[in-house]
Amino acid sequence: MPDPTLYLFDGWNILRAGSFRSREELVDRLTGFVALHGARGVVVFDGAGEDATLGALEVRFAPHADELLERLAVAARDTPGERVVLVSSDRDVRDTAGQEVRRWASAGFVEELERTARDPGRALPEARIEDLLDPETRARLERIRRGNA
Repeated sequence: MPDPTLYLFDGWNILRAGSFRSREELVDRLTGFVALHGARGVVVFDGAGEDATLGALEVRFAPHADELLERLAVAARDTPGERVVLVSSDRDVRDTAGQEVRRWASAGFVEELERTARDPGRALPEARIEDLLDPETRARLERIRRGNA
């Protein structure tokens, strides 16, 4: 079953906490993580770059990533039916996100990311592929299956 969670990732914090070879490798791993969990995610990097959407992961760049992460957390924390998880090693960012936002230190998240990579079935023990698809894709596949493409 999809996970109704929005993950907000502090890109450079996570990159430094792990053994990633590049920003692109981290983005690829985060894209897989949110897809595997049926969640949404936004990774924010300090600096300039081209914003992108890769499946359920948004890649954003900002002059001050911490400020953007704080704004995103505040805006999302009251969304009914969706949890917000902020992944950052920056205590100030985690503290200003609000009580409603779950906080996860970058090093702990990287450990979970590594465990999930080694054993994907562990992340979603009862998962079926259809649970990982968005409703529009499921409906389209069902129409194809019934011959009504």
